[in-house]
Amino acid sequence: MLSSLTKSTYEAILIAELRPAMGCTEPIAIAYASSILAKTLGGVPTEINAHFSGNIIKNVKSVIVPATGGRHGIEAAIAAGIVSCRPDKRLEVLTVLTSEDECKIDSVLGSCKIHIDKLNTGCSFELILTGSLDDRCATVKISGAHTNVTEVSLNGVDLTESYMEKTIVEESGDEPDFSLLNVMDIVEYADEAELDTLRPYLTRQLEMNMAIAEEGLRGDWGASIGKVMLSMGNDVSRRARAYAAAGSDARMSGCEKPVCIISGSGNQGITASVPVKIYADEMGKSEDELLRALIVSDLITIHQKTGIGTLSAYCGAISAGVGAGAGICYLHSGRFTEIAHTLVNSVAILSGTICDGAKPSCAAKIAMAVEAGIMGFEMWRNGSQFQGGDGIVEKGVENTIKNVGRLARDGMSDTDREIIEIMLGI
Repeated sequence: MLSSLTKSTYEAILIAELRPAMGCTEPIAIAYASSILAKTLGGVPTEINAHFSGNIIKNVKSVIVPATGGRHGIEAAIAAGIVSCRPDKRLEVLTVLTSEDECKIDSVLGSCKIHIDKLNTGCSFELILTGSLDDRCATVKISGAHTNVTEVSLNGVDLTESYMEKTIVEESGDEPDFSLLNVMDIVEYADEAELDTLRPYLTRQLEMNMAIAEEGLRGDWGASIGKVMLSMGNDVSRRARAYAAAGSDARMSGCEKPVCIISGSGNQGITASVPVKIYADEMGKSEDELLRALIVSDLITIHQKTGIGTLSAYCGAISAGVGAGAGICYLHSGRFTEIAHTLVNSVAILSGTICDGAKPSCAAKIAMAVEAGIMGFEMWRNGSQFQGGDGIVEKGVENTIKNVGRLARDGMSDTDREIIEIMLGI
């Protein structure tokens, strides 16, 4: 029986992590910051000095910003946030924009001088916007996470506290202790969890992410990876990969449908949820059985990402694909031992896949990540597994997870710098 502390912590983690967002979360974080800046200044800045950690630049460079008429990049995200001027919407800051606002975005881009520089603070997620209007000067800083506002000031007057109250303190209360996550307790929690509190968050995740997956298959989005996959077959494994990829097809190409994120990422939110839903439907599982499997997928995704960090050179879709494999295993009556083997098998397949920014090819990486998760599960079903000492695999699932975190956080730091320099043409 789990302790009440563990149960309350896991519930708080899910509530804090499962949040709606429209668009890739890095440009949306920039738009959120610029909306705070415009609100603080009381109008459109005449000049902005914008500073970003390299990973933010990497993830904004190529992705289309929704509700901007197909524009992409940092300037478009800044201008869209200024036109929105609705910081209360947080990661849905651009949902208030209409097609009529596109000319306003053009106007901001024409009238506001935007200077962009790269930060070298050692923080993988940090952005600072300083803007001026008439005799007013304001600064907004977000650090560590997409809505973690650490500074808002106007002419030297500190206004941070009001934004901290709106953005950091989530519905679950204080920041939960992520160090309590472990695979054994996650599986036990999924069995025991009271679903009434979590049901609205989990069903929202499924509804939002399935809707954008279906849109990705209907429309002409990105490289149409989802459609390509379904053209080759329609078995449940292929559908799970195709639908997850299709959600990213649409999202990376500016689709204005919201998604439910996890670990700060819409792609990870899609990857952790859509394949589990596809398998549950195929197997005729009840809603409660689906939600418990989704808890496994979500928390195992978050557990892996806790050691990796918000942004890195390690493709976060891999963690979510592994989570999906664990959720699918749970649907097939797998519990700790079976899920641990599924996880270890899965991470051994694709760990080290690089993140070179948000863009259409993310959909293909998601398809492969889900395939790795499913393969890890199928290996267990067929009595096959990778052993401790096989590369980064170590005896004990928690040890292997720690190794992946070390690889992504420490080992791939030089890789991250090289990727960013390649993308910036340095």
